[in-house]
Amino acid sequence: MADYNEGNDRHDAQRPKPPQNNREWQLIEKVVMSMQDEQRKQRRWSIFFRAATLAYLFIVLLLFLPMRLGGGSFTAPTKPHTAMVDISGIIADGAEASADAISSGLRRAFEAEFAEAVMLRINSPGGSPVQSGYVYNEIMRLKDKHPDKRVYAVITDLGASGAYYIAAAADEIYVDPASIVGSIGVIMAGFGFEEAIEKLGIERRVMTSGENKALLDPFGPVADTQQAHIQRMLDRVHEQFINAVREGRGERLRVDEYPEVFSGLVWSGDEAVTIGLADGHGSPGQVARDIIGHEDIVDYSVLPHPFERFLRGFGMSIGKGIGQVMGVDGWSLR
Repeated sequence: MADYNEGNDRHDAQRPKPPQNNREWQLIEKVVMSMQDEQRKQRRWSIFFRAATLAYLFIVLLLFLPMRLGGGSFTAPTKPHTAMVDISGIIADGAEASADAISSGLRRAFEAEFAEAVMLRINSPGGSPVQSGYVYNEIMRLKDKHPDKRVYAVITDLGASGAYYIAAAADEIYVDPASIVGSIGVIMAGFGFEEAIEKLGIERRVMTSGENKALLDPFGPVADTQQAHIQRMLDRVHEQFINAVREGRGERLRVDEYPEVFSGLVWSGDEAVTIGLADGHGSPGQVARDIIGHEDIVDYSVLPHPFERFLRGFGMSIGKGIGQVMGVDGWSLR
């Protein structure tokens, strides 16, 4: 018992003793209150900085909000200038380079009183044949409606496939010697997994109404008749593409010397000029200054709100991922 009591005495001696008088209690109370005040201040500053960050992001969003939103108010300059419309990135419905967006910018540019000419600044690998055809037809319509305004296409890095389809509607096309131009063709791509699922012991179960409803099913073989049908469809779209280029370029195309011009090949800017796919070399600034004669360039492109662009890109990336998993990438002019 003695050892036990001695141990308890030592343990009790190590415990902090409670304050013995009011002065010590007051000191402890002041320390605790000071700590609480400091925590309150930290919370206030945290709330302040969060609010300031949100306000900053909101202001940045407003600053980056394009003046030229679809349907928004855009005031065209009141002195002669070159009107420019951007065609950048994949040409597709819902993308920034959709037919609706490009056509809206084109209409603004053609209708601007002091726009002496319209310039298409192109940097695109192409995309949907439907969207490209819409823009081509709209350019032709606007040219007939405004015969005094010429259209110039300037291809920077890339003007291929559907992007060249659109460029062919211009009165003149200019490129850099190193630009990539052409790719006049149509492609539909996918995957076939029938042998893979057979090796894995997976049974494919598909029910359809209509013998060709499962056309291009990546988990089954492609019937010869279905493949022939798709090939005929691609050939017809290719022919539409070729006719549009022939209509736009006319006798400038040297098809007799370069019969492979419509084979889907791409060409350098230098070769494009030689073949007749382009008229000369020049950057957007050079064309505006030396060809059009009005160095001041005003951008009439219609862009979505930055937040809308983010949401649209996010949704498209998800849809594209699903399409790739299913083995269907869609089709495009290439």
